[in-house]
Amino acid sequence: MGRSKNDIWVGLFVMIGLAALVFLALRSANLLTLSFQPTYRLTAHFDNIGGLKPKAAVRSSGVVVGRVSEIGFDDERFQARITLEMDSRFHFPKDSSLKILTSGLLGEQYIGVEAGADEANLAAGDNVGSTQSAVVLENLISQFLYNSAAGGASAGGAGKAAGGAVK
Repeated sequence: MGRSKNDIWVGLFVMIGLAALVFLALRSANLLTLSFQPTYRLTAHFDNIGGLKPKAAVRSSGVVVGRVSEIGFDDERFQARITLEMDSRFHFPKDSSLKILTSGLLGEQYIGVEAGADEANLAAGDNVGSTQSAVVLENLISQFLYNSAAGGASAGGAGKAAGGAVK
């Protein structure tokens, strides 16, 4: 009788430990958010969202003020359509702008909100017009290499031409 009672307690303790590990794993991977604050929805269109994912943070001055709820494609504008769930405690002017930023050099991507100066605030269902797409590292590297190759070829050609004229 005593042994089966101990087995039940050990099993219960192991189950609670596993549940805690799953909870921590989901929180650290940004897949679980527990917020009971009321929210309002905003939409925005971007030319390129890079590696932005649903549940990504929306931050203003480093403070999380919302989350990305949906990512889709607008086939009329041929742009990515992002739906944001903003915490109703935070209100931003209508002329605010959104940027897709990266935490660190190769960290996760999030949306940064830069507040404007308009008197009226964004309301539920509004579309944010001023957006800046993600900076894609591969595009920067290829542009750098292309510019380096073009600069090296023109400098080498100019040197040969100048050298030929001196002789």
